[in-house]
This record gives sequence, structure tokens and C-alpha cells, in this order.
Amino acid sequence: MMQKDRRNYLIKELLKEQPQYRGMEIPAEETGQKRLLRSLFNIRMPQPAGREFLEIQDMYLQEEIADKGITDIADLEPIQEGIYLWQGDITTLKCDAIVNAANSQMLGCFCPCHGCIDNAIHTFAGVQLRAACAELMKEQGREEETGRAKITPAYNLPCSYVLHTVGPIVQGQLTNRDRELLASCYRSCLELAEQNGIKSIAFCCISTGEFHFPNDKAAEIAIRTVQEYKQQTNSEIEVVFNVFKQMDYEIYRAFLERNH
Repeated sequence: MMQKDRRNYLIKELLKEQPQYRGMEIPAEETGQKRLLRSLFNIRMPQPAGREFLEIQDMYLQEEIADKGITDIADLEPIQEGIYLWQGDITTLKCDAIVNAANSQMLGCFCPCHGCIDNAIHTFAGVQLRAACAELMKEQGREEETGRAKITPAYNLPCSYVLHTVGPIVQGQLTNRDRELLASCYRSCLELAEQNGIKSIAFCCISTGEFHFPNDKAAEIAIRTVQEYKQQTNSEIEVVFNVFKQMDYEIYRAFLERNH
């Protein structure tokens, strides 16, 4: 089965689950098909999927990620001992675990084709990730607290695990509580990672963007918290600071070179 055949199969199966969209015409061009498929993944509620669907979905997503190009942490040069700075798409990074900036529902982003990292991670991991998160939240019985972390398999991503953490939402003036909660996100992820034998972890820029934490302050807290954790615990965990925007790359590089 070719990639376009897998895509069409997945779209048709997902449309069957959505009665209001059953008569929808599938776009003829590849870009439109990919956008529709991603939208259908995004709005799908956590629910079981059939074996054939999962097999075809997994083959499709793994090929899509391979086509984007996978970066292995083993090929990166550290900027400090055990600390890396990498600009790129976190869903293409091969390391033990990546960190997802989640919301308190912990079910991923339901907004079709939204540009947040939560949307990208759930899209390319596959529908299994939302189901796994839903199971964790059902067991917990309440929304996730800010500054804590949960772990799931990564399914179709090139990493092995996803750590989900809810960062603080900054409303108006940045407070000391906001700073403490963001630092807690990084510590919680590092502690949970080591409890699960994870040797390398990639952090996104938690709480920036949609959660309005100032980028420079967030980077400073991220770097300081990781450095302090490694020093205090003698941890040998390798940490990648993953950035997507050039602005964040320059901010992180300046802080890391200054705090060498």
C-alpha cells in the first residue's frame, strides 16, 4: 500500500466515526488530504481503534516522520557537558524521551491543525497517545496540576517516551509563583525520567507561546533548573533544549554560553 492509499484509508475510516462529516469530499491534492487527516486526528475523542486501522496508521505516521528526517541525539554536539541545544521539530528527534507542554486536561490539543507542540506530538504519535493519556486521567480522577509530570509511551515517534507537563499560564505580570511552577515542571520531568531509567530527555520551551511566559525568563529558568538538578543529584542524564524559533535559539545559546 502506497502512502497516498494509507492516507485515503485513514481519512475514510475517521470520517465514518464523525456522522456530521460523512458526506465530506476528500480533497484531490496531497496538501489538502494531509490537512484533513491531521484535523480528523485532532478532533477524535479517546476511544478504541481497530487493529487494521492502527497498523495502517502506524505505517503511515512512521513514514511521514522518516520523510521529515530523523535527528539522533548521538549526532549532536553538546554545548555544555551533558547539555545540548537543538533547533528543529521535536517529533523528529530520536532520544529516550521528549517533553510535551500539555494542558490540564492532558488529552492533547483538539483544535484542528493548531500550531502548538501538544498538537504536533499527539498527531505524529498516533491515536494511541490520547487513549493512554485518557486512561491516566481516568485513574487520577482530576485534572493535572501545574508543575507535575506524567509519562506515556511515544508510540510512532522516534523517541521511546513522552513526558507530559502542564506549565503555568501567565496572566499579566509575571509572578514568583509562575517562576516556581515553571521550575517545578523541569524538576518533575527530570525526576520522573530518572525513575524510569531514561538517559536522555529533550525539553521544549514550556509555557512560552500560548501560555505567555516571557521567552527569555523561561529559558533562564529552564537552564538554571536543569544545571542545578544535575549538580545536586550528580545526574548523568543528557538534556536537549529543543527550540523551534530562531529567537529562542539565540536566547538559549546566549544563556548557555554565559553560564558555562
